[in-house]
Amino acid sequence: MEIELQAAPARRAMAVGVLYGFGGMALYTALADTPGIAWSAALLALGLGGLAAGETLRRATRRALRLDETGLVDSAGHVLARWEDIVAIERGSFSLKPSNGFTLRLARPGARAWKPGMWWRLGHRLGVGGVTSAGAAKAMAEAIEIRLSDRAAPIP
Repeated sequence: MEIELQAAPARRAMAVGVLYGFGGMALYTALADTPGIAWSAALLALGLGGLAAGETLRRATRRALRLDETGLVDSAGHVLARWEDIVAIERGSFSLKPSNGFTLRLARPGARAWKPGMWWRLGHRLGVGGVTSAGAAKAMAEAIEIRLSDRAAPIP
């Protein structure tokens, strides 16, 4: 079993475009028509931050996530969660999870990390989703649920 989760092209383009557009507008406003140096500096910092966020999102969404026999791995080969470390999956409406995604509860905490639009890790939680396709994220979540339920089932 191997399932791959990628950024949806339209969602990726929209998210990156919004951040680049925001950064560009803030830079334009800072350089064009501001009432003082403090406002110019603040808008300049905001614009550069928006452009940096857009670039970070663009780079992060080039990679895909794969669910294989190891666990959850990104396309660069970094293991995000091994099967033996996955305790539970949360995907309810009121759970803390990314848009179109799910959250894995892990046995061991990992280092804080964030790949905007794809995944984040904070302590014992790993959130997957953002600009991903809803259908592909649901299929991956269901595959994880099946594997976890098979692991929990008693042997007759």
